Amino acid sequence: MKSGVVATLGAASVILAACNVGPDYHEPAISVPPRFAEPHVPAAPAQADITKWWTTFQDAELNSLIARALSANLDLMSSASRVRQAREQVIVAGATEWPSVNVSGIGANLHSDSSPLGALAGGGASTGGGASGSGSGGASASGPTNIRLYALGLDASWQIDIFGGTRRAVEAAQANADAALWDLHDGEVTITSEIADDYVVLRAAQARIAQLNSELKDELQLFGLVRDRANAGFVTQLDVNQQKSIVETVRAQIPELQTQADAMIHAIAVLLAQPPESLAQELSATAPIPVAPPGLPATLPADLLRQRPDIREAERKLAAATANEGVAIADLYPKLDLLGAATFASNGVGNLLSTRNFNTLGAGSIIWPVFAGGQIRANIRASKEAELQAYLAWQKSVLAALQDVEDALARYDNEQRHEQALADSERAAESSETISRQQYVAGLVTFVNVLSAETTLLSARDQLIQSRAALSEDLATIYKALGGGWNETAVDWKTRPQDPENK
Repeated sequence: MKSGVVATLGAASVILAACNVGPDYHEPAISVPPRFAEPHVPAAPAQADITKWWTTFQDAELNSLIARALSANLDLMSSASRVRQAREQVIVAGATEWPSVNVSGIGANLHSDSSPLGALAGGGASTGGGASGSGSGGASASGPTNIRLYALGLDASWQIDIFGGTRRAVEAAQANADAALWDLHDGEVTITSEIADDYVVLRAAQARIAQLNSELKDELQLFGLVRDRANAGFVTQLDVNQQKSIVETVRAQIPELQTQADAMIHAIAVLLAQPPESLAQELSATAPIPVAPPGLPATLPADLLRQRPDIREAERKLAAATANEGVAIADLYPKLDLLGAATFASNGVGNLLSTRNFNTLGAGSIIWPVFAGGQIRANIRASKEAELQAYLAWQKSVLAALQDVEDALARYDNEQRHEQALADSERAAESSETISRQQYVAGLVTFVNVLSAETTLLSARDQLIQSRAALSEDLATIYKALGGGWNETAVDWKTRPQDPENK
């Protein structure tokens, strides 16, 4: 008999579990081109790892900064907290699938020296008449009364998920938790790229300052030569003034670039969750601009659907919206609630658990909304619109990712040609400046020729430094566009940091 009941309940559970209203989610597909259209250099060496793309620059300081940012950045810590919060919401959503059980206990003692209950009891005893009966009734009414009650109970309620509304809610919560995790990974991509960009800008500013200091030294030497020639009467004061202007022009550019370098040091420190000035000693010394070896990661447009965390996040939000539609549809159908209670009640603690004091209650109710002013149907239509919006957002994220890569490849390809042209220009300008100086000392040309050659050389050298920095920044942008910079273990989202007030 018992085995038959168990089998029946098991079969009923399977049937009910299979009854999930609303659409089942299927991951969407989108047509992407077979390859990227923009030209780019051949693939990078096999050892290039897109999850740690910054290591291709072979800069130990950059590696250290990014490692520290991944473990301490406040935005990543906030994202990790949202992941933990979303995971807890999965438990909250699924809790209604199980019975809710409560244990309660009560102990009460009512004492009265002249109890109304005692007076009622005394009045009832004196109805036989007579003075003695009346006296007895009076004594009973005025005597003290003690009423004790002890109870121990257990109650349980259970809403049976007949049509899968709760199961759909769990699906939605799980999808949102997954989306929160992908948001964290997208934060990793952003932080690693931002650190690399700021670091390249810092090193470029320092390289430009170093170049200007070197130029300033050369210009001061030439200024001394021009001044001596003026004192000897070979040239006029005009040449001296013109060279003085060149010296001060070079000198004036240094503070502006130093401000830019300081700002990058401050920005990097904040990304590492440190005070802005904390990295000044570590990063103030001039170091080369990080340059990666030639080559880009071999990847296809279809790879973006797996690599880009923002696309994965959008897809998970679409899954949550689809499940929420099922939650809304479930409100159309009946809800079955079961209630059970068991109590022990007695006027004494000693016999509280006696079987004579045991009472039980069982009840069931069914609620089927017949009329709700169109609220349920409107909520279903609203959930369908939310699902459509999530799908459009997913489509947009895919197209935006493709655009990011195409734009980054175009910039990198064009910047390579730009850098090569600037390198040729710098070599020609350097040669012209040397020749003009020699001819000026020999008295073959005026100082105007020297000034023109100097100005051209200064501009060419500065533009070349900026172009080489732009190449490194463009390469970092390519890796970011491809979704590089995250992995499953880079950020420990499972461990909650200690609250500051509890330290």
